[in-house]
This record gives sequence, C-alpha cells and structure tokens, in this order.
Amino acid sequence: MPGYEFFGDEEKKEIDDVMNTGILMRYGFDAQRKGNWKAKELEQKITETFGCKYAQLTSSGTSALTTAIAALGIGHGDEVIMPAFTFVASFEAVISVGAIPVLVDIDESLTLNPDAVKAAITSKTKCIMPVHMCGSMADIDTLKNICEEHNLILLEDACQSIGATYKGKHVGTIGDAGTFSFDFVKTITCGEGGAVLTNSESVYIKSDGYTDHGHDHKGADRGADLHPFVGYNYRISELHAAIGLAQIGKLNNFLSIQRKNHALLKSILTTIPEVTFRKIHDEDGDSCTFLTWFLPDADITADVVAEMRIQNILAGNFYWFDNNWHYIRKWDHLKNNGFLNNQSEQLQQQLKKYSIDPFHLSDAIMGRCISTAISLTWTQDQIMEKGEKIIRVIKKVLEDKYASV
Repeated sequence: MPGYEFFGDEEKKEIDDVMNTGILMRYGFDAQRKGNWKAKELEQKITETFGCKYAQLTSSGTSALTTAIAALGIGHGDEVIMPAFTFVASFEAVISVGAIPVLVDIDESLTLNPDAVKAAITSKTKCIMPVHMCGSMADIDTLKNICEEHNLILLEDACQSIGATYKGKHVGTIGDAGTFSFDFVKTITCGEGGAVLTNSESVYIKSDGYTDHGHDHKGADRGADLHPFVGYNYRISELHAAIGLAQIGKLNNFLSIQRKNHALLKSILTTIPEVTFRKIHDEDGDSCTFLTWFLPDADITADVVAEMRIQNILAGNFYWFDNNWHYIRKWDHLKNNGFLNNQSEQLQQQLKKYSIDPFHLSDAIMGRCISTAISLTWTQDQIMEKGEKIIRVIKKVLEDKYASV
C-alpha cells in the first residue's frame, strides 16, 4: 500500500496509448481512438479479477458509492446504517441522494458491530452499509443474515480493502453491490477513480447511465442515446483508466508483498505482551494494507502517540481517535449541520443526535488503537528498524507509567 509506490513502465505504456490518440474521454470518438478503450478494458479486468458479473468505473470512490446507492433505489428519507469509523465519503454519498446516515458503533474488527446494527433498525431502514476498513473485512455473514431477516439491502463499501477476501470471495462482490476507490493512496490506483461492482444486471445498467447524464449508451453515437432517467457526470477519463489497467495487473504482487511485510512487523510487535491486534473475520483474506494494534488503555495509547511524535517516527502510524477524516469524534461539520445548502428536517434531527448520544463502545476501541500503514517498498532491515523503534517507545511509556504508580 499504496500502488503508486510501484509506478513504472507499465503505467507509462498505457498512458502513451491514450496520448497517441488524443482521446481522453471514455465514450465516443470511435474512429480516432484506434481501438483503445481503456475504461472498458479495465472494467472487464475488474470482473475477471474480483469475480463479479459487472463493473462500472466512476470518477472516484465517493461517486461510486453515490452511484451504487442511487442504482439500488435508496433515496429521500431512507435510512442507511453505517459505522462510526469510516472515511467521510461514506456519509457524504448517503446524504447526497437525500438518504439518512445512521451511524452506529464498531467492534474490535474496526467494522460494524452487528448488535449495534440490529438495535438501529427502524421502519425507515433501507440498507446496511458495512465499510471494510484498513484492509480487512466486516462480519459479512452476520450482516447478510440481518439483511435477509429484515428485507434490507447490503451495500459493501470496500474502498479501503481492495484485494481482501471473505471465505474465498472478494469483498465488494458479496452484497447487492460493492464499491472500490482507486484514489492516489489505495492498493491499486488510477490517480482518481472508483468502481461499482455488482452481480445484478439491473444495478449495472442503472449505474452505467447514472454516471453519464442518464445516457442509455444504445445509440449509434452519443447524440442518438436516449435518457431513461436523470444522471450525473461521474465518468472516469481514459487517462485514469489507463493507469488502473497497469495497476490491476500488479495486484497479486502488491498483496503478496503487503502480507509478507505485515507478518514480519506483527511478529516484532507481538513480543510486547501489552500489545494486542484487531479482530479479523477471515485471517487468510486480510489484504494487510495496515497492521492495527491496541494498547491497554487510551492514556497509554495517547502517550505512545505523543512519544512517537517527539521521536519523529509517527509518520505512517494513524491514531484514528484524533483523526479528522475517519472517526465521528472529530466530525463537527457533520454534527453541526455544516452544509452550504438546506437539508431535510429528518436529516438535521438525525445529525443532532450525534452531538448528544455518546459512542462509548467505539471510543473505548478507537482510543486504544493505532494502525501502521504497510509499505510495498520496505526492506526487511527497514521493517526490523521500524518495529524496534516502536517497541522502544512502548516500553518507555509503560516503564514511565508503572514507575509513577
């Protein structure tokens, strides 16, 4: 993680194919593009690589989520249950279609707590949206059973876990639809981009039109297309798709390196009895983009983070509890209805709850949690050095704490 660490001749070749024609748009200009259809080719590669029937590329992971939500028929007033630990794009996409994000607690897998999900279901609930955070997966079987029991949609936000699997199936392909992000720091990158994955022809056809102003793409040219419904411009460019086409061919290599580096770093941190690790619902399926570890309590964790900062080794280690982008604790703009335009009364009332109702279960987890991003370029010596530096910091903090007791 991330794929840009291995940019090379493969990406340059795919980009050159596009630049030699001058056709950067994914649709039309058939004669001028000389047979180059990078977006179409990447969509085919996605279906082959991840084992789904259909893939629709988009301009970002956020637009992929928005597209999938709309294509699944989720809209005004519908409630979507999602975790309090995710990237802000998850709730942004829900709000963008007029739906209501219902944020609930996580468990030590850093994904949706199934008990919290059950408790949040109301007559307005339309969808459960697990977010497969930091390279690993949610408890999909349990969440799928809840969906079936209550006749709900299961939409997987797999933007952070490309390549992860659950019981042999790639995350993002198990629910009614799933989404990937190919932004600059993802496992494979297009620079900017995303994808909707689905096994439903109906969801795919709607996603195809929704990302391109409602075009049905059945005409002899774009001017002859009909527009069965209103859509938006969430298209990916051929340049971005070209980069992704090179990257997807490297995915297995990326995953192999990540898993090796992850295992070595974990083996080093395991030597500290006070360090524990996140729950993984399928250990073999972890894509290993992050090694997530816990310390005994929030005070010790905060002190370790502070000492890592003092020793200039905090880079690449994420204390999500204080992170502005990924955990509800710092989402003041959401809690305070920080919108540029008017929003529904239902949404405003829901968001006010997040300033009042505590997330004690999630706080108890996130306050003890640090995630270390796994680089593809680390050498064994560098991993050993990083692990030893982290251990020295942890030991120092623990010794200082015990000495003061």
